[in-house]
Amino acid sequence: MRAVVFDQVQGQPGVREVPAPAVTPGGVVVKVMATGLCRSDWHAWVGHEDITFPHVPGHELAGIITEVGADVVRWKTGDRVTVPFVCGCGRCELCASGNAQVCPNQQQPGFTHWGSFAEYVGLHAADTNLVAIPDGIDFATAASLGCRFATAYRALISRAQVRPGEWVTVVGAGGVGLSAVMIARAVGARVIVVDRNAEALEVASRLGAEHVLMADGGDIPSAIAQLTDGGSHVAIDAVGSEQTCADAILSLRRRGRHVQIGLLPPVEGNPRVPMARVIAPELDVLGSHGMAAADYPGMMALIEDGSLRPDLLIERTVGLAEAAFLLPGFDRAKPAGMTIVDPWR
Repeated sequence: MRAVVFDQVQGQPGVREVPAPAVTPGGVVVKVMATGLCRSDWHAWVGHEDITFPHVPGHELAGIITEVGADVVRWKTGDRVTVPFVCGCGRCELCASGNAQVCPNQQQPGFTHWGSFAEYVGLHAADTNLVAIPDGIDFATAASLGCRFATAYRALISRAQVRPGEWVTVVGAGGVGLSAVMIARAVGARVIVVDRNAEALEVASRLGAEHVLMADGGDIPSAIAQLTDGGSHVAIDAVGSEQTCADAILSLRRRGRHVQIGLLPPVEGNPRVPMARVIAPELDVLGSHGMAAADYPGMMALIEDGSLRPDLLIERTVGLAEAAFLLPGFDRAKPAGMTIVDPWR
């Protein structure tokens, strides 16, 4: 099969012929019809993740099952499926409780094994991890759910438990940030978005953000405190840097809730986070790590009835060769939405 491959940390990715995945007893092989290009893929390429070389990236995917393992019960060839980027083992207590996103024996396509920047991808524990794609949802939309949209949905609905009328600050207007805007508005929250990209801020406004702020070195927390009469109830760092994390936390009012979504790589040991602000105002600092397959039905129902439109976040579709070219510079890119890769393009 054709796949995007790189051979070392920060090595130049290229498209080459590699062996197709073999099906495992509890797993499936999926023909990849669409897969997302995400900042997390860049984190793996730059060396922030422990991966084995040569490596095929890609963790947001949707496609058609072409092979089914002997132990798989729920799925058959021809089924249209997507999958969370965190795949549980299917055997532990956490998986049994529907919390595969924190399974201690998890696997992640594009990180722990070869991913979906390829014509085919192998997935394990299919009965625990696969999600059926309803007929009314296309492959590109389904692929956009696997990391960013599902992560934003869980972060706001399950972790922060955002309520109607609350102020939500979203720092970062990439795929996950814009997803958060849509989801927060769908539940009646008021949204402020911070980003350094004017085009992305324009998209955030179109999606329902009440205020947008340019990250140009100004005092973001003070501006948010003034706009919200004391600070946001909920803040999300959808980028993953010391500055964006600090801006998000410092933008909160007393008893506010911060959700860290963006990967926060260590800087000289551990990242510097303004924890001194957390104690006296009793802030909640929450992590959010994707969303288990068990939680997808509620989100899928809102997409089917039109309450949520993740397809509006797709900015462009590229082929494997362009994905290989774009990956090394993705941290500097300014897409106002998601980039989808079509391996057959």
